[in-house]
Amino acid sequence: MNDQKQFCTFYLEDRFFGVEVERVQEVFRYQEMTQVPLAPSVVRGLINLRGQIITAIDLRRRLGMKDLPGDKKPMNVVIRTDDDVVSLLVDRIGDVLEVGDEALEPPPETLDDVARQLIHGVYKLKDALLLTIDTKKTLDISS
Repeated sequence: MNDQKQFCTFYLEDRFFGVEVERVQEVFRYQEMTQVPLAPSVVRGLINLRGQIITAIDLRRRLGMKDLPGDKKPMNVVIRTDDDVVSLLVDRIGDVLEVGDEALEPPPETLDDVARQLIHGVYKLKDALLLTIDTKKTLDISS
């Protein structure tokens, strides 16, 4: 019997990504951020979410992509980790999808080195490839 997993999906440029739904706390539109001096470039700022201060990580920058054009505002996918809550800034939000493990493949060699390290795997869907994010590696910005 196939194991099914649910993913909260989103887009960066024309690429389709997903994060395991049990890691997602919430999704919301752009919110003003407070810049953090001397922070790594992937840290876009801090967000005050109902009194909770959350670090906002620009997923485009984390994956080595170009910044979102200045006239567009990113959306937030708030991720729970074992000991923290972090927002991933994405271009736009998709749906929640349920996929079977039989469609899972390793990250393609065509991805650059940074992206390949942060992608857990790829699900071949009928009309798209779903790149699943390894949240633990993605949120480790110390390297």
